[in-house]
Parts: sequence; structure tokens; C-alpha cells
Amino acid sequence: MADRYSVNSTGSETGPVSKISGTLDERPGGPHANLAFEAAASRTTLDTQQTTGSRQELYGVDENEERGNWTGRFDFLLSMLGYAVGLGNVWRFPYLCYRNGGGAFLIPFAIMMCIVGVPLFFLESCIGQFSSRGPMTCWGFAPLLKGVGISMVLVSAMTALYYNMVLAWAFYYMFASFTSKLPWSECDKKLMKANEWCSGIVASVACNDSVTVKAPNGTCWDSKGGLLGVYDDTLLKTIAGIYRRSPAEIYWNNVALDLSPGIGTFGQPKWYLALCLLVAWIVVFLCLIKGIKSTGKVVYFTALFPYVVLTILFFRGVTLENAGEGVKFFIVPVWSRLLDARVWKDAAVQVFFSLSVAGGGLVTLSSYNRFHNNILKDCVIVVVGDFFTSIFAGFVIFSYIGFMAGKQGTTVDKVAQEGAGLAFVVYPDAVTNLPAPPFWSILFFFMLITLGLDSQFAMVETVLTGCLDQFPVLRPKKTLVILVVCFVFFLFGLPLTCPGGVYLLQIMDNFVGGWTLLIIGLAENIAVAYFYGVPRFCKDLEVMLGYKQNIIWKIFWYAVSPIAVMFIFVFTFVDYQASTYGDYRFPGWADAIGWLMAVFVISPIFITIFYKIWKEDDEDSFIKKVKTLMMPTREWGPYLVKHRKLIEDEGYVAGFVVDPYAEKEANEGSSQRHFTLSSLSINSTISRGTSKGSLSSIARPNRNGTGKYGNGSVASQPSIKSIESNV
Repeated sequence: MADRYSVNSTGSETGPVSKISGTLDERPGGPHANLAFEAAASRTTLDTQQTTGSRQELYGVDENEERGNWTGRFDFLLSMLGYAVGLGNVWRFPYLCYRNGGGAFLIPFAIMMCIVGVPLFFLESCIGQFSSRGPMTCWGFAPLLKGVGISMVLVSAMTALYYNMVLAWAFYYMFASFTSKLPWSECDKKLMKANEWCSGIVASVACNDSVTVKAPNGTCWDSKGGLLGVYDDTLLKTIAGIYRRSPAEIYWNNVALDLSPGIGTFGQPKWYLALCLLVAWIVVFLCLIKGIKSTGKVVYFTALFPYVVLTILFFRGVTLENAGEGVKFFIVPVWSRLLDARVWKDAAVQVFFSLSVAGGGLVTLSSYNRFHNNILKDCVIVVVGDFFTSIFAGFVIFSYIGFMAGKQGTTVDKVAQEGAGLAFVVYPDAVTNLPAPPFWSILFFFMLITLGLDSQFAMVETVLTGCLDQFPVLRPKKTLVILVVCFVFFLFGLPLTCPGGVYLLQIMDNFVGGWTLLIIGLAENIAVAYFYGVPRFCKDLEVMLGYKQNIIWKIFWYAVSPIAVMFIFVFTFVDYQASTYGDYRFPGWADAIGWLMAVFVISPIFITIFYKIWKEDDEDSFIKKVKTLMMPTREWGPYLVKHRKLIEDEGYVAGFVVDPYAEKEANEGSSQRHFTLSSLSINSTISRGTSKGSLSSIARPNRNGTGKYGNGSVASQPSIKSIESNV
């Protein structure tokens, strides 16, 4: 058996642990486990004794055997890095930059990363690690907003639907690259539509000679009536209705997608795309089949390999002719664009999308951490890595856009249509400029697949964790649950394989992956700052991490982050524009579908609020019910009893009980010692007493916001109806 090793809360190794001895907890793997473990592989019993205040962490065995923990020290860090650094960096970030004026987008992106992304990323990760619960069941600190967790799972589910379609496109291109000559490397008249000219056949010309003739439609002719080329692509498009495109763009539109004229002409699923989508879901299923134990190992490759390929493409790209024009477009801002609210909205949403804030994945991944893991250090590494990966990917793609602009004789902003497929136009064209293009094309699209799989793992795992935490009876059948989820998602994703599927994907990206994240993130921030209270939350972090938090976090959580999100959200509607895909403008009914999707995602927040208030029977008036539901439940806190003992004397959760599991057993008169947690986290009758008539058994906070505790028991006190939030 391999040696185990332990690390302290700062991340320093304290030495190998090859033999562990002690007394078995009578409920191994349950909430009472105090590092008592069974070594299933060798059937040798291993356990250890750990003092209540110890911060050393033992790797190689699970601290929480019921839910499981990350096996290795770097499993979580690389999983978080892989989740945050994904297709959003090399696919979504470049096309948003392209759409919003290049350098003009970088300034609001950097600002939003600092004042919104970093604080909320740290906040959400801490919630998961402190509670060891997924996004559906971690809301014991603010039961009124449990619906936020449901919305997180829904946004992860719907994002996973279209995200895997992007992976399917990458699979298609990788399979198409297994040839001696890439099919998009040269113009093929058989692939061109009647209103298309290939830039490799019809070149861009200056048309300034005395012997040339400029036609009003942007074309240039010689004295004998022969076509020399195009001097103005805009005139060619607006007057003649002809689009001059690169071979890669023609292949993307007419072969890979078989793109329809608009979303109204949707068509039937393309068999080759449906097959690639099926392959993508099979890969996700196989990698998730053993949960975090398998994905924690896969990410060692999938999180690091993309940087190798991006580095190769970077050095090749910046040496190409005219690459400097693309880089200039990327880093030099057009200052007037900073007055466009859409630029700021896109920057804020991209921060949420890139860091995966408000999608529930951060809560999910961090919930499998050991309690004393140094989550702050991990968050800083991931956020910095994500930001610079986006910038690095921007340099890569815009260097090739500059080269394409020079080759086509046009400007950078006109080289390709902006949209969700930009990466599948620029990158395929990029690899044709490398030696042995098929080899580099296979390598690149394999990199794109590995880059996207990390994020896809986390999104699907978020859905699974939400379901399994909410319905623990399904845990023994987790493999079957994963299979059902992947198959259902595959079926729902089939419309995206139709000729009009890319339009639907653009709608989903604009609405589901758009302002809904702002609402969810804002609600999460408010729940912690104004319901639970930042001082109380910082005390939790001090218990978990062993040191006080900097006041800067309080400033961001109380004011800066929520104000920034609300500002962006308001201006999103003030400057609202209909959705577009390149030059195509969506009809009103298509945007209406997007709005319905967005409402579907955020509606659980409001539905759950009304449901919780309706079911609350500890109070009579509406106001008092709301105040009660804004208070944390008695069971809120760490998952394991040994960690709950660390906070029993803090006195900032009224009626806090150290061992809610034993109390529940006593109340039920059950002989069963080990039970699930979901009934505690969602059952308000358990959280606040068995009935309205038994409130005397639960200490309510007095008017000073304090309660009396002793080893989890509560001294009998008169019931006080007024509840204060103690923020």
C-alpha cells in the first residue's frame, strides 16, 4: 500500500504516514468520523487519532468517507484550474474581444475580474469547503435563498448542454484532420454558395492604377473587363450581396455546420455532428464514472496539456506576416467603446463564465476538500492562472487574425464574422500555416477537447452532486445516475446538431450563460453579506483556515461587488440590443425563447422563497417568517462532528447543535446510527423544532443576538419571537 502523507493548512507537507493506529469510530465514514478509515484495497483497518484543534490533513484516505475527498494534494487545484480555464478562454473570450473592439474589452474585463470575479470566486469556494455540501444543500446559512442553489444546478445543466456541442465540433474537426491534406486549406468551388467568393481565388487589390476601373459594388476590373479583385469588401457585401470569405470560414459554414439562412430554417440533425456529440457524452460518462476519484487524475493531463499547444501556436503566430496588426487590435483600446454598456456587460458576464462563478461548480469541487485546506491560496492561483490564460489565448488568436487580414487584404475587424464559431474559423486557418498541418490540426483540436472536458466534468458533476445530495438514496446507484444524466443531456442536445443549431447555441450562450449568472451571483453575495453576515462568515473562515481575514474582503462583499453587479445588470437592459450571429440579426421570437430560458433558470429563486414562507410554521406574521428564514439553521456548519466542535463556543448561530445527527436519532427514536444529511438541510421542521408548539426546546436569540450553548445542548429559555440578522 502506498504511503499516505499529511499537510498542514498552509500547504506544507508534514511527512509520510505509512501506519495509522487508534480506535475505530463506531460510524466509519459518517458525520462522526474522526479520521477513522477502512482501507478497502487491502482490507486492512486504518485509523488515526486527531485532536480537535489539529489542522494537519491526511492525504491518501478520505476525511469524509460518505461523500469522499480529493485523493491527492493537487487534485483539487488542477480540477479548479481546469474548470476555470476552459473553452471560455480560447473560444468565448476571443470572440467577445473581437465583438467589443479588442483592447476596449480588456479594460472592463480586468476591472470586473478584480472587483467582482475574485471576491465571489473566493466566497463561493469557501461555502463549499466549510459546509462540505453541494449547491443544492449548502444553504443552511440562509434557508430563504435555497432556490439560488437550484438555479446554480440549472445553469450548469443548460450550459453543459451547449458546451458539449462545442466539444462535438472539436471532435468533428479532429476526425476531419486525419488526412494528408486539410479540407479547409484551399478554396473549393464545390463548397461555395452562389453569394460567396473565396479569398484565395478573388484577392484584395488597391485598384489605384490608371488602367483599372473601380466598380460601385467594390470590385476592381482591368481595361479588358477582367476581374482583378475586390477593393472594398463592405461595398461588395452591401451592394452586391456577396461575401468574400476564407477557405476555413467556407468550410465551417457550408460543410461542418451546413449552416441554414436563419433560425427559422432549422433543419434536421446532421448525422456526423450527432455522432460526434454522442462521442463527447460517452467520454464525459467514462471520466465521471468513479466521481472525483477518476476526474482528479484525468485533470493532471487535461489541465496542463493545453498550455503546451498554445505556446507552440503563440510562437508561430507572432512570427507571421501582419500578425502585429492583430495584436495591436487586441491590446490598443478604442476609448469610445468604453461608453458602450454592452462592453461592460459582456466583460462582467465573461468574468462569471471564465471563472465559473455562480454556476455551482466551485461549491461542488471545494465541497470535496478537507476542512482545513488553504482555499485562499488555491483561489489566488486559479484566478491568476485563468486571467493570464485568457490574455495569452488572445495574443495567440489575434496574431492569426492579423495574418488572415493581411492575406485577405482587409482590416482586422472585417476578417471574419464574430460569433460563437470564431475559434473554428481562425484556429483551423492557423494550423494550415504550420509544417505538417494535419499533425498540428489533430494536436490542436485534441487540446481543445481536453481544455473543454475539465469544465464539462465540473458542470456535470455539479448536476450529479446536487441530485445525490438532495436524494442520498441514489448514491449507491451513482453510475446509473451518471449514465441517465449523460443520455438525457445527449437527447436534449440533438437540436444543436441541426443546420440552425448554431443559432440556438448563440441564444443559449447569450441568455443562459449571460445575465442569469449576474442575478445568481448577486443573490449569493446578498445571502452571505446581508442574511448570514460578513462578520459571522469571517469567523467561519477563521475556524477553517486558522487566521483572520483581511478587511478588504468585507469591503468587497458588503459593497463593491454587489454594487458593481447591480450597475451592470441595470445597464444591460438600458442598452439592450437584439441578439446577432455575425451579420444575422435574430427575430423577436428567437430572443423571446432566450428570455424564457433565462426565466426558467432564475425562477427557482423566487418560487422557493414563496414556498419556504408558506411552509414556515414557527411564526405567525409574514415579516417574522422572513426574518426566521434569513437566520441560519441549528444544523448549519461543518459536515463532520469533530469540526463542528471547533465552533460550538462561538455563539453566533442561535441554538447551534454540535451533533445534529444524534439529536435527530433521539427525536425519531431510531436505532439507526448513520443517516443522510439532506433531510436536515431542507426540512424546516427539523431545523427549527418539531412543531410550533415545541419552540421552548430550541433557544432563540435574545435581543442581543446571543444564545447559550454547552456541548451542543441548549439551556431552556423563553421563546422570543423577534429575530435579528446579526449582520
